[in-house]
Amino acid sequence: MAHFINDRAGLVTDAIDGLIAGSGGVLARLDGYPEIRVVLRAEPEPGRVAVVSGGGSGHEPAHAGFVGPGLLAAAVCGDVFASPSVDAVLAGILAVTGEAGCVLVVKNYAGDRLNFGLAAERARVMGRRVETVLVADDIALPDAARPRGLAGTLLVHKAAGHAAAAGAPLDDVAALARRTADAVRTLGIAVSTATIPGARPEPRLAEGQAELGLGIHGEPGIERIDLPRADALAALMTARFPAPIAGADWLALLVNNLGSTTALEMAVLTKAVLATDLGRRVRLLLGPSPVMTALDMHGASLTFLALDDAIEAALLSETPVAAWPRARILSRPLVRPLPDGLAGGPAPAASRDAGVAARIEAVCRALIAAEASLNALDARVGDGDTGSTFAEGARAVLADLDRLPQGEPAALCRALGERLGRATGGSSGVLLSIFFTAAGAALAAGEEWPGACAAGLARVREIGGAGPGDRTMLDAAIPAVDALAASGLDAAARAARAGAEATAGMERAGTGRSSYLAGTDLKGHPDPGAVAVATAFEALASGAK
Repeated sequence: MAHFINDRAGLVTDAIDGLIAGSGGVLARLDGYPEIRVVLRAEPEPGRVAVVSGGGSGHEPAHAGFVGPGLLAAAVCGDVFASPSVDAVLAGILAVTGEAGCVLVVKNYAGDRLNFGLAAERARVMGRRVETVLVADDIALPDAARPRGLAGTLLVHKAAGHAAAAGAPLDDVAALARRTADAVRTLGIAVSTATIPGARPEPRLAEGQAELGLGIHGEPGIERIDLPRADALAALMTARFPAPIAGADWLALLVNNLGSTTALEMAVLTKAVLATDLGRRVRLLLGPSPVMTALDMHGASLTFLALDDAIEAALLSETPVAAWPRARILSRPLVRPLPDGLAGGPAPAASRDAGVAARIEAVCRALIAAEASLNALDARVGDGDTGSTFAEGARAVLADLDRLPQGEPAALCRALGERLGRATGGSSGVLLSIFFTAAGAALAAGEEWPGACAAGLARVREIGGAGPGDRTMLDAAIPAVDALAASGLDAAARAARAGAEATAGMERAGTGRSSYLAGTDLKGHPDPGAVAVATAFEALASGAK
């Protein structure tokens, strides 16, 4: 896998320099590359308790991205997934610790415990007041002697950073940090492991599998499962959380993106988690955000924290650190009514025509059945959603089938145009809506079906700007409508299929996303929209028999 790096040896130092350069003068670093990599505030607060943390790199924005007021005074960065050295940690402690002392927040990994622990001892020998807080929030193995430190570490940062910023003494800052660490639990899920920059990926999961309870360094999870729907996954994960989470009245929830999960997926998972029994006790939501990542891992973690007044105040306190996922108090979602006039008037009365219903149903089911194959075809020349777009419209029409004016052709076309315009995304939905709306107007003016379809097609060409040979759905629709007028539905279906297949030999697209592709990328692949039109005409001809 290719990566945007110079070389593996300089990866972390280059990344730190990029972070500092983009901070607008807010961040600085200690001199000491490459052995010592410490990010600290450009303007320290010597009279306050310093909160210091760190660990291996590859979890960005953790930890260096959380250096700033109300959070960390310094972050010590190791190599990718490797603890920093004792000297590096000691340098970080000494650079920011004054008479008020230092709270050292450490994730519960052997390397971090040893290096941060020894650095703390050496700092104490040198006269610094240092308290160490260990975070072990992982619940993957309920009986583990040393649970790992995961994304819950960040909530400990916030609690400690808030208390320090408020001027609390060292013992109070450490006490709040420890109470937070004791009250936080995390569980992760992923469908891929992490790829070390400069190395080849090593996939270990089959298609449709996921690992439950994995860490943040690409190590295997404790359980391999078939990935269920998001709501079932949320129920499965939240049921694993023990006390103190299971018994808490109110919770904070951090939904963390482990690296490469899309924002859409993260929002779906967040909704699903909040709908669970545990999720209904969430008072504060943080995220969904990528805050404790594992490079490019496609996964997420759920962190629950049992709230008390002091912890809640700490999470809600403001910080100017841009990467911090600000906590929001949950409230009932607002749903406002649709504006008047959206549907263009009252809905026509439903009517029943068995033949019309059978044809509509045949077309809709054919498009739904073709969803995966059309998406696969579109993935070669577009964004891979043509099948889903047509299937989405088909499902909407099927859901409304009994409410359509099946016995009134003009009203039926207008109703289909309105339904498809609302339910079907992308340009295809708009074009289908234009076609049926114009066809309905032609039927109302006395045209028969062939003439009405021709009128609808003319309006699509006028508004959409495409024509024959532009490698669009029109390359199937135009010959089909011509054949419909001359020879009927069977001929129209054959003409549509021939037109769709002909697009495979076209080396240019006149409009749409395919127009941005080179001819070599298009040749040999028929246009998915044209194939969808051919599929619809074939189903229409079949349903008419």
